[in-house]
Amino acid sequence: MSTADDGIQREPLSNTIDPDEFTPRLLALLSNALVWRESNELRRRFGLGTNDWRIISALALRPGSSATEVSEFIGVNKAVVSKSVNVLSGRELIVLMDGPRGSRPMYLTTAGVQMHDEMLPISMRGQEIVLAHLNPREIERLNELLLRMLVDARELQTLDHEAAATNV
Repeated sequence: MSTADDGIQREPLSNTIDPDEFTPRLLALLSNALVWRESNELRRRFGLGTNDWRIISALALRPGSSATEVSEFIGVNKAVVSKSVNVLSGRELIVLMDGPRGSRPMYLTTAGVQMHDEMLPISMRGQEIVLAHLNPREIERLNELLLRMLVDARELQTLDHEAAATNV
């Protein structure tokens, strides 16, 4: 390691990650590019963002989900979901009902269903970009691998949280 007398490292380190060979970076860059494209288009056309779309999409799949359930399903912080829920309910795209034990099941309104159907092609364009260079068997295999990796990542996250709790 070569540092000048002032303690500043001016040369690249020898033990670095090759950015073009580091798969997590490549996945993150692809994801960021797709989300940016989607978010830009959703904001331009509908005045809503990707998080709003994710909630609409989740409720299309799981009507009656609570904010906590949606948060877990889409993998974002409850505060992000809460903010989007306020926007979506304010625009009368979703409705919150009173449920058992103080829960607040959410449902798409007729306008929410229409918004879902108008937003869906924008999101599906990202899917098309990802899958354009793969055949059906490769797509199936990719999805299997990604699902397994998500399970592993969530298990590691749980272990990290447990380790952090014991080190407090």
